[in-house]
Parts: sequence; structure tokens; C-alpha cells
Amino acid sequence: MIVGTEGLHLIEGWSYIDSVYFMSLLATTQGPAEIPRTDAGKLFASIMAFVSVGAALSSVAFIFGPAFGKLMKEGIFFLEKEERKMRHMGKHKEEPPNRESSEEDGDDQE
Repeated sequence: MIVGTEGLHLIEGWSYIDSVYFMSLLATTQGPAEIPRTDAGKLFASIMAFVSVGAALSSVAFIFGPAFGKLMKEGIFFLEKEERKMRHMGKHKEEPPNRESSEEDGDDQE
């Protein structure tokens, strides 16, 4: 961002605010509001687009990567636990309880 801001300030003659604004829109792939006027500025902006988008994605991955990894690990653990529960319930459903023996036990108590 600093290199892009300084480069556009020198090449295009933009203010630092306009250069930072252009680079932030370029880095977040929103599309810049203003287009560089010179060929050198257009080439510089094209190169900075590749570099800045990669840098922005790397920053997001670095910041949120550990939290996302932990979330994924907990999610997988939860799914595995639920799958074990379903398998356990499935085994009991295959072997229905013998209702005749429980009814006969109830008749003896009366």
C-alpha cells in the first residue's frame, strides 16, 4: 500500500489521500473510482493490482487463519461426534426390544 501510494503520488501527481483511496479500492478489488491518466500510471496500477490483492488476501489469511482453523477443527469434531451418535442409535433400531416379555411382566403385577 505504501509503495503504491507513493508511486501514484509521484507518477500521476495525485494527492496522498487520492493515492491511498485508489490503492485501497484496488487492493480490495472494488474497482478504483479514478483511472490513471498516464501510460506509466496505468502500468504501475496494473502491477500494483496483482501485488496488492495478493497482499490483502495474505493479510486476511494471516489474521483470521488461526481462528478459522480452530472453527473448522471444532466443527469436524462435532460432526464426528454426531456421526458416532447416529451409528449408535442405528444399532439399537436394528434390534427392536421384545415387547411380549415386557407386557407379560406387567400382567404379573396386577
